[in-house]
Amino acid sequence: MSEATVERVPPLPADTAEALANGRCGAPAVILGAHQGAAGRYLRVFVPGAQAVSVRQDRREDVRLRPAEPDGLFVGDLADGPYTLSIRWPGGEQVTEDPYAFGPLLGDLDLHLIAEGRHLELARALGANLSTMDGVQGVRFAVWAPNARRVSLVGTFNSWDGRRHPMNRRGEGGVWELFVPRLSSGELYKYEIIDRDGNLLPQKADPLARAAELPSGTSSIVPRPASHVWGDDAWMAGRAARQGKEAPISIYELHPGSWVRGPHGDMLDWRNLADRLVPYVKAMGFTHVELMPVAEHPFTGSWGYQPLGLFAPTRRFGEPEDFALFVEACHREEIGVIVDWVPAHFPSDAHGLARFDGTALYEHEDPREGFHKDWNTLIYNFGRREVSNFLIASALHWLEHFHVDGLRVDAVASMLYRDYSRQPGEWIPNAQGGRENLEAVAFLRELNSLVAQRQPGAIMIAEESTAWPGVTRPVEEGGLGFAYKWNMGWMHDTLHYLQRDPLYRRHHHEEMTFGLVYAFSEQFVLPLSHDEVVHGKGSLLEKMPGDLWQKFAGLRAYFAFMWTHPGKKLVFMGGEIAQRREWNHDGEIDWDLLEDPLHRGMQALVSDLNRVYAAWPALHATDATPDGFRWLVQDDRENSVYAYLRQAPDQKPVLTVVNLTPVTRWNYRIGVPLAGGWREILNSDAGAYGGSGVGNGGRVDARSESLGDEPAFIEIVLPPLGALVFVAEGDA
Repeated sequence: MSEATVERVPPLPADTAEALANGRCGAPAVILGAHQGAAGRYLRVFVPGAQAVSVRQDRREDVRLRPAEPDGLFVGDLADGPYTLSIRWPGGEQVTEDPYAFGPLLGDLDLHLIAEGRHLELARALGANLSTMDGVQGVRFAVWAPNARRVSLVGTFNSWDGRRHPMNRRGEGGVWELFVPRLSSGELYKYEIIDRDGNLLPQKADPLARAAELPSGTSSIVPRPASHVWGDDAWMAGRAARQGKEAPISIYELHPGSWVRGPHGDMLDWRNLADRLVPYVKAMGFTHVELMPVAEHPFTGSWGYQPLGLFAPTRRFGEPEDFALFVEACHREEIGVIVDWVPAHFPSDAHGLARFDGTALYEHEDPREGFHKDWNTLIYNFGRREVSNFLIASALHWLEHFHVDGLRVDAVASMLYRDYSRQPGEWIPNAQGGRENLEAVAFLRELNSLVAQRQPGAIMIAEESTAWPGVTRPVEEGGLGFAYKWNMGWMHDTLHYLQRDPLYRRHHHEEMTFGLVYAFSEQFVLPLSHDEVVHGKGSLLEKMPGDLWQKFAGLRAYFAFMWTHPGKKLVFMGGEIAQRREWNHDGEIDWDLLEDPLHRGMQALVSDLNRVYAAWPALHATDATPDGFRWLVQDDRENSVYAYLRQAPDQKPVLTVVNLTPVTRWNYRIGVPLAGGWREILNSDAGAYGGSGVGNGGRVDARSESLGDEPAFIEIVLPPLGALVFVAEGDA
């Protein structure tokens, strides 16, 4: 190399050289790559640990670059045109393009939308994306870290050395980007960030990662290219009707890791789970499955409710492609897929979102706004447009990329109130001096509006346990815009009642009826979820008082009450077979219980309830309409008997009678709206379900004599701790 060539390359100022050597270079494009100087074009390459670097250009001999200061810097002259680098490492040679040979990566529109908080396809812009730049294949990385002094890409491809791939900052929006040529899917990576005060932070996983390392690893993974070709057009076109307020919706909630285990106690992957779960759910008559959170999460014991990978299906069950195959397998059998989604809070793991760029970027600075004491988690700053955009883009990603049919939004109540689970002095009022979290309200309304616009037919379900008005009212009418809300009040009241000794239930009769006071104020799902069978609460079966027969009879009657009560249905896995133990996420459902006729009977009852519920429109078409329900016996507290009518326009009415004492009621009279035959379509005390077989022979005749406000009456036998369901044989 000649002296003239050396003189073309300006020496680096001492402070710049020091910053480069110490991995503190915040503007690498200014220093590295090809540049045009007064004496001609020259090149700087910084590859600490390399032994030599040569430049290759078409129709030219390789030019060996000169080592320079600091150690690891190689410089030399460069002819016009593209070039590649030949880097000799102690372990061999690497041929690659220069990451700093490429111009700006993200377009101005992407950067504008990110800065405005309106980029609804955020994972297409940020994160790791396989790309082709100037004819070169590689991976484009981009991350939002507006308060960082320097961001470097580290991974398996550069020995986790933060000096090797410092990223370029784009404008004032705080986005850092870099294209790494010849990189492919499967590589592990993180971001190494120096904050604005010069502190080196713990290496951070990518907030927009679409694949992640299996815990306890915490690295992000360059994802494979999306390859799934969807074949569920018919399902997607018709799902709006299947999920509407007039449709029968019966949801089987499950934890994918503990529904069933493999022969060695291992968790099934998505493909094997689909092979076993989908036929079971179909045979049981459920219309939907609801998966506890499947977004990547570091702690298995959180059941997914402390996620850090809001764009990545957890690796515990396979690749993202496998999750897509699972969803499509459900759709082929006309089963909808709902996924629990957690925008209310996130864990404070060092590799995650907490103080991501050294500041409270995703969370609030003040713990009175930004910390959940109940869960030891951080609260998203919903008022920051980039953060709300991040969450909305995540929701849309699951719905659009994976064809998920709905999201059940976790812990909505904690989002709506600034004083949620806080004592006086532990929270900050809103700008109007109130307790409502106005920023969260605005976020939820925008979220639900955008889902409705971009994914018509998808449903958003709120876990909301307060009396906040209009949770399921449309946004344009002042509501939050959810499709459904979990009816936590109904669940608490009815379970409290059923846990009481039948001898004392007469004193708490209204706990079973109070839900009808507000049953039509929202569009409800009646949930018997996982929360009711953990943390010492016991299984549903063990909540029932009495001897073993009474426990089973009580639970059968409760299920019949639930399936005929206004509201869509949800039961957690294991409830349908009367699981005796609490749920254990490290095990599986006790499937061997089905060798016992009582447990098989419970399973058969739930299956039949699903079919009755779907077959008779009176039981589902008017769930949100007061005219669809009428009490026939509401106040018989002495006998703990309830009777009610479900009805729908131009449909046969359905009568349910429930006896919640272990005493057979003979010759019990109930006024009904129609004389003639009433067919008994379900008896929870039937022998096939493990009951005593007390009933009415499958049919009763209503006499044309008034009783109360009704023009006719039936006289029936009520089985002990039993429920009967009748349908009128005459015209509606």
